[in-house]
Amino acid sequence: MADKKNWGVLAEFDTPKDIYHACESIRDEGFKHWDAHTPFPVHGLESAMGLRPSKVPWIVAAGALFGATAGITLQWWSMVVEYPAIIAGKPFFSWPAFVPVTFELSVLFAAFGAVFGMLGVNKLPTFNHPLFTSERFKGHSDDKFYVSIESRDPLFDQRKTKKMLKQLGAVHVEDVVEEED
Repeated sequence: MADKKNWGVLAEFDTPKDIYHACESIRDEGFKHWDAHTPFPVHGLESAMGLRPSKVPWIVAAGALFGATAGITLQWWSMVVEYPAIIAGKPFFSWPAFVPVTFELSVLFAAFGAVFGMLGVNKLPTFNHPLFTSERFKGHSDDKFYVSIESRDPLFDQRKTKKMLKQLGAVHVEDVVEEED
C-alpha cells in the first residue's frame, strides 16, 4: 500500500488580477518553490512571480553557433585539407560557396537547441504530477487560476501558508498529497 506524503498546497483564484497580486505577495514573502497555473497567458505574471529570463535563447544561440562552426569546418576540411581540388580557378577556401551549408546547419542546430532546450528547462515530459490528483485543478485549463506552493520550500508551514493564501483572496485552498511507492 502506498504512503501519502504532503506535496504542498493549492489555492484557487477567480480572476487574473487576483492571481497577479497574489503572485506579487508570494514573491515578496520570499517563497522559492511555487508556481502559477492559468488557462491563458496573463500579461506581466512572470515579473509578478520574479522569474528570471529563460535560458532557452542562449541554448538556441549556442546550437546555431555550433551548427555554423561545424558546417564551415566540415567544408574547409574536405575542400582544403583532405580533397583539395582547383575548381574554375578558385582558391581552395572559397567561402561564398560554403555559405548555404553553413546557414542550413546553423538553423538545424538552433532548432534542435530550441526543442531540446525547452524540454530540458521545463523538465518535460512530466507524465504525472501531484497536482493532477486534485479534482478542482482540472479547471486550470478552462477558467480557473491557481497558485501551488511546494512543501519543500524553506518558508513552507502548512497552517501559515494556507492562512496567507486565504488572506490573499483565494476562494479555495487545499492540501496536495503525493503517493509514495
